[in-house]
Formats: sequence, structure tokens, C-alpha cells
Amino acid sequence: MAYVAKPLAVVTGASTGIGFELARIAAEKGYDLIIAADEPRIEEAALKLRGLGAAVVPVEADLAQLEGVDELYETILTIGRPVDLLMANAGIGLGHAFLEQDVDAWQRVVDTNITGTIYLIQRIGKDMQERNAGRILITGSIAGFMPGSFQAVYNGTKAFLNSFSFALRNELQDTGVTVTCLMPGATDTEFFARAGMLDTKVGQDEKDDPAEVARNGFEAMMNGEGDVVSGWKNKLQTAAANVMPAGMLAEQHRKMAEPGSGKH
Repeated sequence: MAYVAKPLAVVTGASTGIGFELARIAAEKGYDLIIAADEPRIEEAALKLRGLGAAVVPVEADLAQLEGVDELYETILTIGRPVDLLMANAGIGLGHAFLEQDVDAWQRVVDTNITGTIYLIQRIGKDMQERNAGRILITGSIAGFMPGSFQAVYNGTKAFLNSFSFALRNELQDTGVTVTCLMPGATDTEFFARAGMLDTKVGQDEKDDPAEVARNGFEAMMNGEGDVVSGWKNKLQTAAANVMPAGMLAEQHRKMAEPGSGKH
């Protein structure tokens, strides 16, 4: 019997956390995978995902660099199959006061969360538009709704992605390509350790399950929804952010993200 290729999903930031869970769901739903991250653990993730019956191609690439995105895209072209799902999830955070941050550190946040993400979306999105088929999931954040005191650059990048996703969705509304924005809150991943925020209140508080967050995002994408805020507490927080003054939101964020705020 001839092999019938499965549909193909591309997931970035897939070595751990929400990205890995998105890839896991896709594998369980019958998709083959190209998964990418900027660390060797992407190989370990691939081994786990192959156990679910998916063909998995791991790509270790720095998606903060245009060359890294090109490397991932060239892998897709080499495989020679259309991308049915693009889950642009790669992202990093950065805590502490902005004026104390190294330029290289905050630039990497911007380059990873914004530049690399939208470059990849443009490259794969053009192919989807030509085929008039495809689904794109962008991992934004509820952080994009509030000024991020002691997390200023990160929140700014997520505000960009939240806005960008709705704009792109509108541009593609007469095509067969859908765009969905997943907006999680604080999630139980390595994010806060990597961002240097373990001594903050938000770093120490109870967090959402990445598997549940990923399930909410995947379902919204498959349903063609514009956005999804995962978790009822996050929905309330987002609703409040739409009516509270920006200065009050910034002060509220300070209480959560200021270094030392996790000390009791």
C-alpha cells in the first residue's frame, strides 16, 4: 500500500513548555512535525513525539536571527510538503528594570519575539496564501494588555504580537488562511527561570498548566477563532485591563514583577 503523507505542522519553541505541548497535540491529531528551538533539547522532544506515531524533523536554530529562520524554512522546502499548521510559539522573557538591562539581552527579546516570529510567518504565510489554505497560531500573551513594569520589553513585544495577529487575520479574511492568537497568562514553564524572575511574586505564584493552555490554543486555531485567552482568571484580568487606566495597570504589574516581590 502506498504511503499517504500526513498533514504537516511546524512548531517553534517546541523543546519544552507550551510549544512542546502544541506539538504533542498535533502529533496525536495525526500531523507530522517540523519542530524548532534554539537548544539541543529539541532532539529529546523529537524522540518523545515520534513515540506518538508522527514523523518528526527537529531543527536546532536561533530564531532570533533571520539566518536561523531561513535554516528552518529551507528544511521545510527540503521536505517538499505544504505546511498545514504553523504554530509560531518561540519567545523569551526578561525581568528587572529596563535601564539596568544589557542591550544584548533586551535586543534578543525583541529579535526572538517579534523579528524572527513575523519573518517566519511571512515566509510560510505566503505559501499558505498561494495555496489558499493553512492555519497560523501566534503565541501572544495577556501581558500585551498591560504596561509591564520590570518586564517592559517583554510586555511590549507581546502587545505587538497581539495587535499583529489581528491585523494579519483581517488581511487574510477573504482567503482560506486563518490566524489565531493564543494569549496565555503565567504558565508553569521554564519562562520565569530563564527571565531571571524567580524572586518575583509572579515567578513564585501558582501557574497554569501548559498542556491545558496548548489545548485551548490548538482548539481555537482549528475552529478558526481570532483569539483565545486561556484560563478564567486570565480572562478576568484581560477584561479589567481594558478599562483600567494605564498607570494603575503599570503599578499593579510592578507588584507582581518587581525583583524581591516574591519575598514573604
